Amino acid sequence: MRVLLAEDDDGVAGALTEALYDNGHLPARVKRGEDVLARHRQADLLLLDLGLPDLDGLEVLRKLRAVSPVPVVVLTARGDERSVVRGLRLGADDYLVKPVRLAELLARIDAVTRRAAAPSAPASRTVRAGDVEVDLDARRVLVGGAEVRLTTKEFEVLAALAARAGTAVSRQQLMDEVWGDAFLAVSRSLDVHLTQVRAKLGRPEVLTTIRGFGYRFGD
Repeated sequence: MRVLLAEDDDGVAGALTEALYDNGHLPARVKRGEDVLARHRQADLLLLDLGLPDLDGLEVLRKLRAVSPVPVVVLTARGDERSVVRGLRLGADDYLVKPVRLAELLARIDAVTRRAAAPSAPASRTVRAGDVEVDLDARRVLVGGAEVRLTTKEFEVLAALAARAGTAVSRQQLMDEVWGDAFLAVSRSLDVHLTQVRAKLGRPEVLTTIRGFGYRFGD
């Protein structure tokens, strides 16, 4: 996987670059937010520090999400709840706070790698609930015939529910499937992504919360 690392600390960047390379990835490091916006098309995944010298990382994320669905993992020292929630709402697929355990970071990246490499089914599988259509193979969502753009992680949350349309799916199942390991997943991340999906679909009745258990797509 081509990983674009946005990190202005030379020591941190060096350690991460070496670890990524040793684990089979192709890292490229940039120091500024403007460089991220210029080079994101050359990457399969972005590791984004929020403390960049020219642009705040959250602003970089906001601009990036206007033009690209590339998976983004925020890797930052900002661990306050407001920053975490804002980062997820702006479209980050994951949010890790420094100092991060290297094994955990690599596990999150590997989970994205596996999903990206998974072969598509030969025929398109489209799930419908009302006027909401979820094409699981084309990774496309239509509401009332108009396409709705979701981030990678938002689509994966919706797809995990749509693939079991009409069936209750537990929070544990969702976190395990979407994040790769429920023990690594942050429950708040699931809540934020579901809130974003509901807002973008504009059809609150399509995603039902089953209190104390999980969620259901459709009837």
